[in-house]
Amino acid sequence: MRVAAAAAVFSLLLPFSLPGQQAAPQAFEVISIKPNAAADNRVMIRMAPGGRFTATGVPVRVLISQAFNVRDFQITGGPGWLSSDRFDVNAKAPDGVGERVPPEILRPMLQAMLVERFQLKTHTESKEMPVYSLVQGKGGPKLKVSDTPPPTGPGAGGPGGRPQMMRMGRGQLSANGVTMKAFAQQLSQILGRPVTDNTGLDGFYDIELEFTPEPGQGGGGPGGGGVPPPPGAIPQSDTNGPSIFTAVQEKLGLKLESSKGPVDILVVDSISKPTEN
Repeated sequence: MRVAAAAAVFSLLLPFSLPGQQAAPQAFEVISIKPNAAADNRVMIRMAPGGRFTATGVPVRVLISQAFNVRDFQITGGPGWLSSDRFDVNAKAPDGVGERVPPEILRPMLQAMLVERFQLKTHTESKEMPVYSLVQGKGGPKLKVSDTPPPTGPGAGGPGGRPQMMRMGRGQLSANGVTMKAFAQQLSQILGRPVTDNTGLDGFYDIELEFTPEPGQGGGGPGGGGVPPPPGAIPQSDTNGPSIFTAVQEKLGLKLESSKGPVDILVVDSISKPTEN
């Protein structure tokens, strides 16, 4: 999974249950964390076969987002280096976890790593915040049903399907075989506030969306702005294009309605720079 603040290629890992299985390991077997020495500002996160987790040039804020399954705007507190300092992480899950580690197993291991190596302490709070509801427009949806078979195995990409994919650049979103819930999650990251799927639409869709980001709107990747796009990323869209609200309504036949609601916030109480390997 490649992740960058300005542009990214996402492999969306879908949640699933593990009935009848023993409790999964809660910690990586081997961990290496080093300051990133590159000056290209590239950010990449990847789960490789064999239970290997690699992150290159990643801010700790992004690791926290991945570990606790929260968006950037749901993280508060902590020192400034959470966003500015970048690290290279190489870790291996214990044998027996499997070739493709699902998020339900990966997240507790990332949390344990942050606690052990960064002495991370957090708590959660509920805060009333502006939110958006993704609903059908008056004329009904204009969505293209995906020809890609939906994923059927544990995680994403099981037999009979492949992972949901999103490719994003600042002001552009290209999605293949995604659910409305997954689409709402990406809109949430772009808009910087929670987006709930209330379309009532099941199924998997292909989406092509172009819009002009407003000040403060991100390009889709977690961790903040200002990171140059990686090679092969979608180029920046025309600045004279429609707003994301207009694009969603005119192109997809959907609508973003604004309201207020409770949002879970992860508060960073304390954290230290990583211990030596």
